[in-house]
Amino acid sequence: MDVVNQLVAQGQFRVLKVPLGFIKVLQWFFAIFAFSTCGSYSGMFQMAVDCKNQTDSDLSIEVEFEYPFRLHRVHFDAPTCKNGNTERLFLVGDYSSSAEFFVTIGVFAFLYSTAALAVYVFAFDKYKENNKGPLIDLGVTTGFAFMWLVSSAAWAKGLSDVKTATDPDEVITLISACDDKGNQCREVHDPVMSGLNTSVAFGFINLVLWAGNLWFVFKETGIIAPFMRAPPPPPPQGKPAAPDAYGQQGAYGQDPYASNQGGYQPDYNQQGYNQDAEYGQGYGQQGAPTSFSNQM
Repeated sequence: MDVVNQLVAQGQFRVLKVPLGFIKVLQWFFAIFAFSTCGSYSGMFQMAVDCKNQTDSDLSIEVEFEYPFRLHRVHFDAPTCKNGNTERLFLVGDYSSSAEFFVTIGVFAFLYSTAALAVYVFAFDKYKENNKGPLIDLGVTTGFAFMWLVSSAAWAKGLSDVKTATDPDEVITLISACDDKGNQCREVHDPVMSGLNTSVAFGFINLVLWAGNLWFVFKETGIIAPFMRAPPPPPPQGKPAAPDAYGQQGAYGQDPYASNQGGYQPDYNQQGYNQDAEYGQGYGQQGAPTSFSNQM
């Protein structure tokens, strides 16, 4: 406990709070659920054969089967309804390949998730050193995502065949006594398949988790870093913006009428002089002031 507390205090478990580590924890749990619900399954169904002669009847024929579902090795004894004789019958089909493949992928996924979590917690710096760790993690995660797709699809098909092969109505057709008139055959108890249905669901959940984790592992590789450059920061407040290529900043500081300085400018003094001259000339033409001064 002291070691765990020390690691927590040093922040070693902080990687479990980010998607990269948190999804790995989910992969660890759901891998256990997937292979355990399939690998630990055992089921049973029950039939009844009611013969004309009641002494030959067997109303409780139990058939047990389990993982890895080599049903062609599962046998049971059924009455022939003839002089108390019985016959040994076997179920049909061998579905061990898809079931064992599914469980194997689950076990290896569990082991890899455990190792990856240990590296994340205790050696995350070495994991990112030289970028080798993220690249290996990306390759393995891609492989497991593909394997979960294949194994889950194969096991879903295998489970459908297992359900058909263990259906009491189908198994009754194997009993010869059920073909004779006067004998009655019926199912008493169906096998419970909820655990196997759950295993298929866990398989596809693992597919989603491993495929979704590809993006977070890919980001750790740094391959996408050159394509994710941050935009340039805005200029600090209080400083004028740099002038653009057209010098618009300088244009705003100029006098908008400065271009007219070299153009036409009216000469008000000259104009006033001309007006006074014309006025004086006009006034002098009347003759009053000029002639009066000459007379004096």
